[in-house]
Amino acid sequence: MNNKVWGAIKGKNELAVEARGLVKSFGDNYAVNGVDMSVRAGTIYGVLGPNGAGKTTTIRMLATLLRPDAGSAQIFGYDVVKEAAIVRQLIGVTGQYASVDESLSATENLVVFSRLLGLGRQEAKRKAEELLEEFGLSEAAKRPLKNFSGGMRRRLDLAASLIAQPPLIFLDEPTTGLDPRTRAQMWETIRRLVNTGSTVLLTTQYLDEADQLADRIAVIDRGQVVAEGTADELKASVGTSSLHLRVKLPEEVNYARQLVENVLKVRSNISAEAGKITAPMADADRVTDLLLALRDAGVHLSEISVQKPTLDEVFLTITGHGVKEQPPAEAEMSSVMKEARA
Repeated sequence: MNNKVWGAIKGKNELAVEARGLVKSFGDNYAVNGVDMSVRAGTIYGVLGPNGAGKTTTIRMLATLLRPDAGSAQIFGYDVVKEAAIVRQLIGVTGQYASVDESLSATENLVVFSRLLGLGRQEAKRKAEELLEEFGLSEAAKRPLKNFSGGMRRRLDLAASLIAQPPLIFLDEPTTGLDPRTRAQMWETIRRLVNTGSTVLLTTQYLDEADQLADRIAVIDRGQVVAEGTADELKASVGTSSLHLRVKLPEEVNYARQLVENVLKVRSNISAEAGKITAPMADADRVTDLLLALRDAGVHLSEISVQKPTLDEVFLTITGHGVKEQPPAEAEMSSVMKEARA
């Protein structure tokens, strides 16, 4: 990285990312429609949303890969459009799919990336060895990538994005398709990156991932930020707890739902799927009243519990649908790829 650029941001307690009113459309489809975002340096910022919500398009605009139709964005104070060359020196990007070369070994991939970034032959080799050690890939350094597992490829892809030691790292769904053990390893790697001074902007569909990693979370739905805050703040926004009950007989579900609304005094944010009813509930003492009402009405339950809010309830309450229910925006992604190639 250019020392002058690094010196301009090092040691400052400022925003790593500041976006205002970002808009990107493809034909009549608004993939991003007025996104605001503020990410403090030295934190993990989670962007949560379903397929097609606009997460990847937002990342591409912030990473200078797509030009916004409207709005503005700065990376450490540098404009992503007017000062794109400087911004690219400040960021590393890991997409949803590994960008490594199947025909090369892990070492060869990292050496090639290093040379493309201007490192000398010996420095490139040293950097490759360091990164392979950091990501637990030293023993597989010379192994053909066709023999790598999905988790190993994702780690190698992340390692490649860190060759220039960027202060800001974009991770676009980095654990998609990974087994639980490898996901946990990636989580630890992401935490280490922040502990050593980097800022991470992480997009994910996994509620538990955002809950575990992010200092703050933006919920994106249909191209807009519909909620933002810490995990605890988002959970508190839907109540201190939630009621979960399952009705034995399908024909009793609607009646049970009416009772829940009447007793708990809620008129929305109740979902009924396959006999399961979920409702926000600020006062846990009302459970007794509800149980008596259900018993008197002859409604048969197979399960009931009171739980603290999860990000799943947050997303359901805010958007009206589950985090994975919205289908992928194929037209959007096709247009994104077409423009990126242009």
